[in-house]
Parts: sequence; C-alpha cells; structure tokens
Amino acid sequence: MIMTGPDTPPLPFICRKSPASGAGGVVVTNHPLGSAAGHEILAAGGNAVDAAVAALLTLTVVEPMMVGIAGGGVSHLRLPDGRHIVYDCLSHAGASATPDMFRPVSDNLPDYMETEGRKNLVGPGAVAVPGNLIGWCTMQKAHGVLPFADVIDPAIRAATKGFRVTSYLSGTIQRHADDLAADPVISALFLPDGQVAQPGHVLVQSDYADSLRLIAKDGASALHGGALGQALVDRLGAEGSVSMDDLRSYTAREREAIFGTYRGFQIAGPPPPASSGVHVTQMLNMLEGYDLAAMGFDNPERLHLLAEVIRVGFEDRRAASGDPDFVDIPVGKLISKPYAQECRKRMRDIGGATPVPPGYESQNTTHITVADKGGIVVSATHTINGLFGARFMVPGTGIIPNNYMYNFDPHPGKALSIVPGKRVPTSMAPMIVLKDGALRFALGLPGALRIFPSAMQAIVNMIDFDMTPQQAVEAPRLWTEGAHVELEPDYAHHKAALEAKGHEVQLVPHIGGGMNAIAFQPDGQMTGAACWRADGTVSALGGGLADAGVSFHI
Repeated sequence: MIMTGPDTPPLPFICRKSPASGAGGVVVTNHPLGSAAGHEILAAGGNAVDAAVAALLTLTVVEPMMVGIAGGGVSHLRLPDGRHIVYDCLSHAGASATPDMFRPVSDNLPDYMETEGRKNLVGPGAVAVPGNLIGWCTMQKAHGVLPFADVIDPAIRAATKGFRVTSYLSGTIQRHADDLAADPVISALFLPDGQVAQPGHVLVQSDYADSLRLIAKDGASALHGGALGQALVDRLGAEGSVSMDDLRSYTAREREAIFGTYRGFQIAGPPPPASSGVHVTQMLNMLEGYDLAAMGFDNPERLHLLAEVIRVGFEDRRAASGDPDFVDIPVGKLISKPYAQECRKRMRDIGGATPVPPGYESQNTTHITVADKGGIVVSATHTINGLFGARFMVPGTGIIPNNYMYNFDPHPGKALSIVPGKRVPTSMAPMIVLKDGALRFALGLPGALRIFPSAMQAIVNMIDFDMTPQQAVEAPRLWTEGAHVELEPDYAHHKAALEAKGHEVQLVPHIGGGMNAIAFQPDGQMTGAACWRADGTVSALGGGLADAGVSFHI
C-alpha cells in the first residue's frame, strides 16, 4: 500500500514502476527505444519538439501495431512564451469517399458498425487520408532546432539493425495473426516461418528503413505526393478511397487549445474534433462542487460520483461533438461553470443503465510526453487506429496503413456518416496543467473512449490527492459510458457497494492503455512517470555540460 500522508488512509494499490527526474529534459514513451530516441536528440542539443518527433518516428518502428506514418493523431505543444499550439494530424475521409461506400450488416447493436466483408475494418477500403508524417514534419520545421535528418536517424537505425520483440508486441501479433497471415508482405515480418514473432525475436524492417531514408531526404512529400504515396495509392487500387490528390492536399491543422480551471489550476487540452479539452474541463467543473479530498480516494461514494460525472460528460459528447468544419459545437457553454451547475442536477443518486448509441474508436494508439529545460512541452497521442491498422503492408515500403474508415458510421444520413474531408471525434487527451501560468504537469494515454475520463482521473489524483506523478498514472481507474461501470482490479473491493447503488459493474483487467506524465517543479526539476499498462519507459537528463572555462588539468 502507498501512504499519501501521516493522517490519510493507504491507497489501494502499489506502483509497479519507478519514476525518473532531471533538469535537462524528460522523455516518456510506451517503448524503451522510443524514449531512448528522444533522449538522444535532447542530448545532441535538440529541443522537446525535435525529441518528440524522433520518439514518434522511432515508435513507428518499435510499436508498429500502434502508430505509423500513415496514421493520424493530435500533438499539443506548450512553448516558452506561454503559447499553446495543437496540431490536428487526424486522418479524414478521401475526396471520393461516399456515405454509402460500405454495406452495413445490421441496423442494431452489437453489429451496427460492421460491414459486409469487413471492408471498413480490414484491407484497402478501410484506409483514410493519413496525417501523422506531415504533421510531425510541419511542427518540427516550425519549432525544432536540429536538421530533420538528425531527428529521423534513430528511427532509421532501429529499422535497419532491428530490435527485440517484447511480450507486449508479440501478444498483439497473436491477437490478429489470422488477418496478418492473409497479407504475405506483413506476415513475412510478424509471422516468421508462419509463427507469431516471439519475445526476443530480432525484428529487422529493411524496406521501412529505406522509406525512412527517403523521408529524411524528401520530408513529408515522400508520402504526400511522392514515391511512397504512389506506392500506397497503387496498393489500395480500386477498393481504396485515397488518391494522390488527397495526399498532396492534406494539411495538418493548427488549432487553439481549450482552457478551463479546476481548484485554481489551469487545464489545457485539444479542441474539437478531440473531445478532451471540452469534456475533461466539463467533468472537472462538475467535480469542483465536491470536496473529494475529504471523501478520500478509496471511497465508493467518490467512485459513484466519478461514474455519474463521466456518464453526464458522455451524454453531452454524444449530443454535440464532431468535426467543427461540419458540426456546430457549443464549446463555450459546455466548459462554463454555470453549465456545470446544471449538469450536477442531471446526476443520479441511484445508478442505472443508460442506452448507449453505436460507435467505435480504436483503443490501439500510443502517447508520448516530452519536456526540455528551455520550457517546451509536447504531449502527443497518435495512432493507425486498430492494431496493425488495416492489417496489410504496402509492398516495398514497410508502411502499415490506418483503418480509420472503421470509425465512421457506415449508415448514410447519420451524424458520423462518411463525408469527404470529414474527421470523426476522437477521445485523444494530450493534456497540460498549469498553476498561475507555470507548468505543473502534462500527461496522456491511449485507450479510445476510455482516454479522456482516465486523463481526468489522473488530474484529480494529483490535484485533490496530492499524488506523485507515478502514483497518479498507476492508480486504478473507473469508466462508464452509461450502460455499465468498469472497475480495474484495485477497485474490485468496491463492486458490491456500487452495485448496491444500482450500477451494473464489470471488473476488467485494465481501462485504457499506458499513461505517461511529466511533473514540473519551480526549481526546474522534472519528473517523468509511465504506468504498468504498456512498455512505458522514462528517460531523464541530469547533470550537463561543464561551465565555460572549465577544463581538465594534470
């Protein structure tokens, strides 16, 4: 058990990992080599943007099931002058995509999102216009300080020399081995000799290394209009809805962050089509009316309160969310304190099932949190949507395309129906928290619909319960969308109490994925933390160069 103070009850969990601190910079990713790449770039004189892009590119090599250059995501930057910039790199439907391009198999749950032949899930028809690579190149060119060729070099080395498969990666290969086996190109890598690559297997990706070398030379245009883009379009063929014109015209959107307050802290997150900036703020506004610290962390009444707040947040997300180019979203109303008072009236004393409309969002993505000594912070969440995206590989390139089209409603005439250029809502929550304008912590995680409620709980953990970042990211989580309440194992002892309040409770191994965070101290020290739910690893820089004029003398 972890004690939070001499007069507070013990917390109902034990941290499984250790944090790391340093004043020179911190990199936290969900793979050791991703964190090492970012560390290398910081040590070479790069800033947090350089390190973040290096880490993300390396993760496309070592976390190929989660993220790739042909995917999408959201990066949230905090700059030394106090500006926040959100790079929307989300995938969108191609110009030739139509609302009736798929044939749904059912108008009812649980098969509402499914289509004939799984064409919106697996194969060329599932691929949407990617944004990751051009987004990373755009923000690195605008805010990095190193040559891009230096930033991409760790990824090239990892692909060329190979790396050892972890049990985490091997397990994901096993989960989708049948689909991977159907494509001879991707199966040659992940199913050597027809068998799932086991932990310790050295995975070399020569074709992808060549693609990365081309990107080092040509930048994002290698994919967005160049040889890699042509290879992708050729592989998609007639089944695909992504053209070279789509690739050439894609632009990473710069958006303004959403700001809210909670107990004197400033909470910053991405705006729509991301849900987190709006609905994390809304949920925290609701919780601000309660003394959570007095209730205690390990208290079923607090868990019931969290469940109701999250349920109401999801009600409003379903009612008003989406791509702001296509949907009018009342952001000002949703994040206002007076509206939170109205929302509290919708909370129930007794839990119960709420019908949940159909929808889908991939749980398979990655998150990084990076900070440098100069005051730049990057909190970024990126994906290829499902595990191994569309579950095939573009021949000769090593590129795994996304399967983002599965997120759209395959039925015409619906709020999330397919429209050219449209993005669907995302739960990605690259959050940054400040106090009196000074950085306090940044965090995020993978996990689809479970992302932003989990990020909100971690913020509460640090503000209301004064947890360390390690405790905050490893703490047990609760989740609901309205139909049932999920509890992680360290909350299992509250199952009966929540059921007595009318909740349908399900115990699950984990909620969401590997959260990571960085906390900031006034003296410049930074502490990074990664949780047990992934291969998360922290790399921190301490020490530094000698002062000018200091040299070795015998």
